[in-house]
Amino acid sequence: MKKNGVRIIRIIYVALMIACLLIAGSTFFFDKRLFYVVFPLAVVITAISSIFITRVQHEIYGMIRSVNQHLKPSEHSGVAFPMPVVIVSDSREIIWYNELFETSVVGGEEILGMRFDKVSDKPLDQFCSEQGSEVNYNGKSYIAYGICDDINDRVYMLYFSETTQLKKLAEEYLQTRPVVMLILIDNYEELLQNAKESEKSQLLGQIDYLLEEFISKTNGFIRKLDRDRFIAVIEEHHLAKLAEERFPILDAARQLQTAYRYPVTLSIGIGRGGKSMAESEVWSRQAIDMALGRGGDQVAIKNATGFEFFGGVSKGVEKRTKVKTRIIANALAELMETSDNVIVMGHKFGDLDSMGSSIAMAMAARCLNKHSVVCVDRHHNLATCLIDRQEKSGITDLFVEESEALGMITPRTLLIILDTHNPGFVESGKLYESCKTVVVIDHHRKMVNHIDNAVIFYHEPFASSASEMVTELLQYLGDGVVVNRTEAEALLAGIMLDTKNFVLKTGVRTFEAAAFLRRMGADTVEVRKLFAGSMESYQRKTKLVASAQIYKRCAIACSNFSSDDLRIVAPQAADELLNISGVDASFVLYEVGDGVSISARSMGQMNVQIIMEMMGGGGHLTMAGAQVECESAEKVKQLLLTAIDKYTESLK
Repeated sequence: MKKNGVRIIRIIYVALMIACLLIAGSTFFFDKRLFYVVFPLAVVITAISSIFITRVQHEIYGMIRSVNQHLKPSEHSGVAFPMPVVIVSDSREIIWYNELFETSVVGGEEILGMRFDKVSDKPLDQFCSEQGSEVNYNGKSYIAYGICDDINDRVYMLYFSETTQLKKLAEEYLQTRPVVMLILIDNYEELLQNAKESEKSQLLGQIDYLLEEFISKTNGFIRKLDRDRFIAVIEEHHLAKLAEERFPILDAARQLQTAYRYPVTLSIGIGRGGKSMAESEVWSRQAIDMALGRGGDQVAIKNATGFEFFGGVSKGVEKRTKVKTRIIANALAELMETSDNVIVMGHKFGDLDSMGSSIAMAMAARCLNKHSVVCVDRHHNLATCLIDRQEKSGITDLFVEESEALGMITPRTLLIILDTHNPGFVESGKLYESCKTVVVIDHHRKMVNHIDNAVIFYHEPFASSASEMVTELLQYLGDGVVVNRTEAEALLAGIMLDTKNFVLKTGVRTFEAAAFLRRMGADTVEVRKLFAGSMESYQRKTKLVASAQIYKRCAIACSNFSSDDLRIVAPQAADELLNISGVDASFVLYEVGDGVSISARSMGQMNVQIIMEMMGGGGHLTMAGAQVECESAEKVKQLLLTAIDKYTESLK
């Protein structure tokens, strides 16, 4: 406040009061009756005003005394530093500030007597913490530290420390943080398998040039680690731009083709935000494993909070060599030999693929003279026909409930999980948690929350089914493993289920597995009978198909009825919807228990796994699913439409 401000105001007030009394007194010479009315009234008003002004003056002096207490250099030496300081009353009125506050914070603007809300609307007590509170005003940033009058809580003194430059430096630091990228050519061997030497050199040169051009748009560098593996380091702000563009290098790589028209696909694992380069490099390796586990041809970014994915629009690249299968089979055989017993289980609501592969794996363990069982919930199983066939063949002790399986566990029990790698989807969570030695065999695209304590994690996203993977393993487990007709038909049923009778996700190794099962005695007619349903089931499937609506080349059907076989009928209806012209993907919603389940199918043009992951589920390119708890079917449908919108937007 200005030095003579109070004195000037007081002089002006006294002058106004004297003038008022003189004017009232002058009426005596013009109209005595008016004088006797006006003059006493003027005296009363003057007296009341004097009392009011005196009271206000005392309050102001009280505030000034309180302010002076805070401004004593002996008690608060911080005021002596060149920092902007402002004094605010408990009613948020600005009652004092120094020249530095006026010039640097408010830019010379006169705000004395105004409300502090003009500067910040935060509660004043918030500034009195040890950390202070951030204030943004006139394009600048400050941290304001407050001191409250402990006597009467009437004033707050706030110190302003400008942090604009510090924030810019912090932002620049974050934007220039190093990001580690591991780049892998998914199908390197397949690309060069039958190519001429000149074609190999030409193609590899094109790939090297493509990657060098990709990194040259940043200020990073790239180095070749192996014939099909590269490492690159770029800055965070360049990664943000690449993510915004959705990594066009994936599309550019697919434009490169060999003479046999194999497109080049890349998998990129990125570690960002690590505390050190070493941590970011570890994260990049985890990310590349996740990208490969999801089928390749995509980018996976790992940070402290989780994974983010881009791409993944193409089918998994089939590996022609079976070297990995043979290695896994040998390791699995050794585990079986050193274990006390073997317990096999699939996923909840087991289907023909889950149960077929489980039966075959358990019987293979018995061929190796190991007691083995399949843990199954008969009341919540979609492949009871396989269970009945196996028991009719004379093997009645193969299937056990969860309680019985838990009683069989020893420190050397081997648990084999088939057709899922998510701990939340296994048939028995208690069984998984109780076993120390776990093997996972699955073909679904890798999910973030996968089983991470398996001694063998055999995961091939290009495989058509778990039954195909088990069929290949059986051929390398040992000469003592014999596959009989019942088991061969169970495996063939699993392959036919997941490939839709050898139409979807079918590779060379799929037909090789089917041929092996045929040699083992599998009868395709008998297998086809396993897919037969009742007339009522067929009518329910037709009803679902008839209720479908088309949205962005997706057929969406919602069930308005309930039945015991709805988990079987819904996927069949989703398959039927793909036969409609102009439909690239199908989704069937049906209520089960306290939630809504979704069966998703596609012919490969749309990646339904990505859409289902947005809904909390998973799967692979052509077949996926999700279950949303405690929501109505209509609300889940709206969530599905939103997920489809996000997916289609990501492709633009």
